[in-house]
Amino acid sequence: MHKVIVEKECGCFKRSDLQNNLEFNSKDDALSKAIQMKNQMNLEFCKKHEFDLVEHGNNFVIDFRQEAPSSCCGSGCCS
Repeated sequence: MHKVIVEKECGCFKRSDLQNNLEFNSKDDALSKAIQMKNQMNLEFCKKHEFDLVEHGNNFVIDFRQEAPSSCCGSGCCS
């Protein structure tokens, strides 16, 4: 069993028609749905957050993208 999990449900997610903790028999189906959800969230939500997708075992987790450290100079060396 493979799951699509939204780690932190922001207000936009709660107001959307998207569902959390979806289960799929197929890894490909779960990945396809996770990518579709992440893209929809990044395109349609309020833009206060940017969402990333990470695979953890049998789960695909959508979470807020990690922000660069506030002391980052922007040259890419801090990533």
